[in-house]
Amino acid sequence: MVTDPISDMLARIRNAAVANHEVTRIPASKMKAAIGEILKREGFISDVRVEEGEGPQTRSLVVALKYDRERGSAFRGMKRVSKPGRRVYARHDRIPRVLSGLGISIISTSHGLMTDHEARKNKVGGEILCEVW
Repeated sequence: MVTDPISDMLARIRNAAVANHEVTRIPASKMKAAIGEILKREGFISDVRVEEGEGPQTRSLVVALKYDRERGSAFRGMKRVSKPGRRVYARHDRIPRVLSGLGISIISTSHGLMTDHEARKNKVGGEILCEVW
């Protein structure tokens, strides 16, 4: 049993990128699918889709990774910020910038998951889930 599913998702994506895999499979949830959609929209992965399994509760999230011409991954790093043992929250005007704006933070707000840029624009704060650069 995984105690932190989001951290597990980020680790699987990082490990697959280091191993130069084309796709990786992750146990699916709505939160992970929303994080995958944000990563796709921001250009860090090429595709994400939910695949149904044969039995009940065997849905998996299929993440297609994105590489440059030299087979380097589209992202340089991923870091979990808010963890089960220590939650990190920020107001919209105190959301930290990742690498001076070159990376993104994924934030869970009352309006759903969004990037740090969108949260500042909509003036909503929330829990800082992770950083990607």
